Amino acid sequence: MTTPGIPAGRPATEEEARAVQDELRGRVVLDEPGPPPGTGRVTGVDVAYDDERDLVAAAAVVLDAATLEVVAEATAVGRVSFPYVPGLLAFREIPTVLTALEALPCPPGLVVCDGYGLAHPRRFGLASHLGVLTGLPTVGVAKNPFTFTYEEPAAARGSSAPLLAGVEEVGRALRTRDAVKPVFVSVGHRVSLDNAVAHTLALTPAYRLPETTRRADALCRRALREATAGRAAQEAVTRQAPTS
Repeated sequence: MTTPGIPAGRPATEEEARAVQDELRGRVVLDEPGPPPGTGRVTGVDVAYDDERDLVAAAAVVLDAATLEVVAEATAVGRVSFPYVPGLLAFREIPTVLTALEALPCPPGLVVCDGYGLAHPRRFGLASHLGVLTGLPTVGVAKNPFTFTYEEPAAARGSSAPLLAGVEEVGRALRTRDAVKPVFVSVGHRVSLDNAVAHTLALTPAYRLPETTRRADALCRRALREATAGRAAQEAVTRQAPTS
């Protein structure tokens, strides 16, 4: 586990963060298909919070895309560096996620985020933000449709329907299990939407959520538990220390 510092030059206000989004959004690459599903490596990233102690833990778990076996993993725990603001959550998560990715012993390949890419009110969610900063192909797979609308896909696994902002398609509602609530797939960076959907299906052989997300979620929660236990022990020692 590694510990990131508060990033220098980070936005200090909502206005500054939105300005950064506006500048970085212009760098998103939408005309590349991305790696073929089932080839190379695919990495899941996720975060967990302890609001009481102002901590965020991130995990990056690399899978072999063909077998879905774990190749490598890394975690990072740090201070939350930006307040909670809807639409600006990437600024809370990016520093720690980047630290976890940098700690991996191998290239991550395609990165799958538990969140949004273009399916974001400002068309620049965590997957897009992370993709632009790293140059990696990224996909967002979210548990809910945020503020967007969709028609229910057919009940069979693999069925999908456009995720819409008015008439603009910003992603897909994708059924990964028969008759189970869909997930919501959107492009992050350097991947086509059709390919993002295909990757998501390849990563969901047995459960609704991608294996990348499931494994990263479990790992970041474990890292947070360990960090908070360590912090609680330190606080207990401090309280018991004699004063002079």
